[in-house]
Formats: sequence, C-alpha cells, structure tokens
Amino acid sequence: MSSQVVPVRESDPQTGATNADAHVNRRSSEEKKNPSTNGTEAEKKDDPLDHPKDLGKRLEASGVSDAYERKVYILNRVMNEHIGMGKFQWALFLLSGFGWFVDNLWLQGVAIILPAVQREFGKTQIQWMTFALYIGLIIGAAGWGILADIVGRRLAFNATLALSGIFGIAAGGAPSFVGLGGLLAALGVGLGGNLPVDGMLFLEFIPGDKQYLLTLLSVFWSLGQLFASLIAWAFIANYTCQGSNVETSEQFREYGRCNAADNMGWRYTFYTLGAVTFVMFLCRFAVFQLPESPKFLVAQGRDAEAVRTLREIARRNGKELGDEVISVSILRSAAGEEVGMDEEADLPEDKRGFVGLAHSLIAVPRQLGKAVKNFRISNLKPDVKHITPLFAGKGMALNTTFIFMLWAFIGLAYPLFNAFLPLYLQNKQLDTSATTVSQTYSEYAYISICGVPGSIIAAWMVDLPRSGRRGAMAIGTLLTGVFVFAGTGAPNRAAFLAFNCLEACFQNIMYGVLYAYTPEVFPAPHRGTGDGIASSLNRLFGLFSPIIAIYGATVPNAPVYTSGALFLFCAVLMCFLRVDSQGKTAL
Repeated sequence: MSSQVVPVRESDPQTGATNADAHVNRRSSEEKKNPSTNGTEAEKKDDPLDHPKDLGKRLEASGVSDAYERKVYILNRVMNEHIGMGKFQWALFLLSGFGWFVDNLWLQGVAIILPAVQREFGKTQIQWMTFALYIGLIIGAAGWGILADIVGRRLAFNATLALSGIFGIAAGGAPSFVGLGGLLAALGVGLGGNLPVDGMLFLEFIPGDKQYLLTLLSVFWSLGQLFASLIAWAFIANYTCQGSNVETSEQFREYGRCNAADNMGWRYTFYTLGAVTFVMFLCRFAVFQLPESPKFLVAQGRDAEAVRTLREIARRNGKELGDEVISVSILRSAAGEEVGMDEEADLPEDKRGFVGLAHSLIAVPRQLGKAVKNFRISNLKPDVKHITPLFAGKGMALNTTFIFMLWAFIGLAYPLFNAFLPLYLQNKQLDTSATTVSQTYSEYAYISICGVPGSIIAAWMVDLPRSGRRGAMAIGTLLTGVFVFAGTGAPNRAAFLAFNCLEACFQNIMYGVLYAYTPEVFPAPHRGTGDGIASSLNRLFGLFSPIIAIYGATVPNAPVYTSGALFLFCAVLMCFLRVDSQGKTAL
C-alpha cells in the first residue's frame, strides 16, 4: 500500500502546521470531501479506527493521557493500513492459543486424576488438590497481569508456559499428598497468567478489523480439554489400581490405599501434559522470538523501540515501513511533544535467529540479577497507578465494576456446576455408578468437541450489528444457565449428555466473548492490571467451590441451582455494560 504520509519536517513557516499534524488529521480532510458519509454508521463499521478528536469520547480513554491517545492513533493506523494481517499475526494466533489450550488442559487434567490420586495416597479429602491449584491460579492471574504492565508483555508471555511445563512434570513425580498439593500450587502460579496475558498481547499486535479473532482463540480451550481427556483415557484406564480386587487387597486393607507402582497412570498423564506444555514454551521463546508490544513501549515512553518493533512486524509480513510511514518524529509531533534528534539511530540492531536466541538466553540471568540487586522492601508497597485509571470517570468506573463482578460470579458459577452435578444426579437415581472408565472419557471427548462450534459462533456474533460483544455474551450466558437447569432434570444419561453438550457450546460463546471484551475495553497502559484483577477474581471465587464440596454438600441440588441462577444473573448484568468495543480498534 502506498503511503499518504510524508516525513516530518519543521513546521510550515506560514501555517505553523507539521506533517505529523497532517498525518493525524488526514481523515478529517477526507470527511470534508465526502460529507455524505461523515459520521455514519456505515463508515464506522468499515473503519474501526476512531478519529483523534473522538478518542476522548470513549470511556476507556479517560484513563490515559492525551499524548498516549494521539500516539496510539498513529500506531493503530499503521497497523490497520500498512501492516495488516499477515503471517506474523497468524503465527501469534497459534502461539497465543497455546495459553487457552494449556489452561483447560491442566484444569481438566487435575480433575481427571483426582480419583487415582485418592486411591494412591489414601482416603482423604482429595478436593484440597483443587484448592491448592486455585491458590496458585489466583496469585498467577493477578501477579502476571500486573507485572505485564510494569516489565512488559514478552516476559510474562514466555514465563507462564515455562513454569506450567516445569511444575507440571514435577507434579507427576510428587512423593506425597502434601508434596503434590504444593507442586499444583506452583503449577497454578504459572498457569494463572496464561489467559489474561496471552489475550491482551495478541490484541495489541492485530489490526482493528481482525479483533474478532481474539474471541476465536477460545476454540483452543475446548481442544485442551479434549487432549487432556484422550491422554488420561490412554494412561489412567490402563495403568490405574482399580476394579473389584482393589478394595479387598492386603495393601488397601492395611494402609487404605493401593500400591503406587500399580497406579502410575496419573503420573504418566502429568509427565505427558507437562512435556507438551514445555514444548509449547520452546516454540514461543526459541522459535518465534516475540518482540515487545508497541503499545506497551509507547506507554513507557520508549517511542524508538515501538517504531522499530512495527518495522520488524512489517518485515516478517514481507513489507517495509519507511520514515514516511512511521518514525519517532511522527509520533512525538502528533502528540505535541518536542521533536529532537531521531533516537532510532542510537538503538542497537535487533539480533535474529539463533544469534537472537543466544542473546535472549544470556540476558535472562543478567536481568534476574539486576532485579535482585535493585530490590527493596519498599517495592512491596502496593502501587495503584495502574488501578485507579480503570475507574477514571463515572462511566469507566461502572463498566470496570460490572466486568469484575461478571468475572467473580462466573468464576463461582462454573465450578459449582461441575462439582455438584454428579452428586445431584446420583441423588436423582440416574445410573452413574455403572459408568465404565471408557464411557466416562468418551463423554468427556463428546462434550469437549461440542465446545468448538461455540467459539466459531461467538467469533461470528461479535461483529453482528444487532448483537455486538455485549449481546453475544448475554445470549451465550443466558443459554448456559438454561441448560445447567435442564441438565439437572435429565430423565436419563443420554439426555444428560445432550444437555451438557449444549451447555458446553453456549459456555464457550460466553467465555470466548468475555475473554475478548475485557482486554478490548481497558487501555494498553493498564490492560494487564485490569485483565489480571478480573482473572484473579474469577479464580478467587472459584476457590470457594472445593470448600463447599468438602463442607457444604449436605443439600446436593442447591449448589447446582445456584450455579444456574448466577449464570442467568450475569446474563442480565451484561446488558448494562457501558462500553461496546465492536467496530473500534483497542487503545
């Protein structure tokens, strides 16, 4: 695409205007030439980029400076008009999908291995393993999200999968019940950062008209569950102490547990899941070598690095960006800042390939040593500079509050349903006790596959003019609640499976849009903090489900009905969200 922008020079001596001003205001001139389309809905649909003069009208813009708004307008226009959607973004789509895949891979993996773990370590409250995992998830979600706004997206993007893979493999070799709980908590610290970090990072590298792909990432969630089910089916079904002889064996009678050597299935499962996770980390870190987010760099005042990153993305897409398209001078002049010597000349050239990988590996211990050396106790003091902008202005404050409420209530509703539905069905005298291992895992697979079309439907719905993000979320959440109630009244196992398949489909619509909408309505300088807090609230409220399972399961049907009611309430709450990000490039 040929550029319509010219290099920045000194201001015109007669008009006083710079070429950067012309770059920012070019759309205004086009609107004057075509007044018939000025401000129409059709134009807004075709062009997802807000004009600079309209940025202040967006609620999410209240939390950032005017200088950042103008710079990010330039970044978005370069991404939309000159870089576009190329092989860099498609590769990043796959690598970001690893986060969704791994998150549900381990959530399902931990749930699946619990019966086998209980048989090996004795008759104890196995729900504490889920509790330990959620403790780590809470810490990871908030910690990595906030850290991404401080040190950058790239570190969190790589470290989350690395920690998940390492501690997942280690958990497979846990020597005791307590040791397994500790390793699952450590696993959760890495795992908790995947979804909040990966979603916002992908969002900051794609053009505005492709933001629906952020919703489509949820398809990896279903694939993760499917993969975990198949691996567990292969190992646990064949390498687990089970059957009629277990309860009467001498080992079980004496110690209340079976022999570990006869119960290696869950360990093989964890070794496999951990190895797959670590290979995904290597693909991110060693093969792709992700650059830092340009919007994060601009928010940190590192304009030259942001420009260089845009040029690197264009290069990987087979394009070149010259100074007439983007430069430090263009960014600073557009923001009304002093335009001095071009600082790009002072930056060392990026190292690529194996040389770049070697430099990255060498830099890791140096960066860690520097962080330890500079650490002070005062660093532990809470810093709210990334939190208060999320509540800047009445409209933004209400929208942020509603988002946090949605994440919290959905975080409680989903595990409540999963934890108590089997108990409720048993109370209704459905034939759950006769279910074989093969049947159990085949049903897991059916339900997982049913979630895939939900992601595709969600990606289609978010850009429909009559639904948008809010409508798609509300519909998906409403129908999720409906089929939670319907499943509890299933007359037989076939109906129960059918209702659960439908629930999985609509649940993926709900989660897919919610995970996309949340980073879209937070501005980039504070996006990680907003995503992290939302995700940690989701995990924090989910933490109550194993506690309820241990101490509050005296009335089996009440938690399931509560889950359905919470989903219905959240569907109503979604209708009151103040921002719909449809048709707008994220700030």
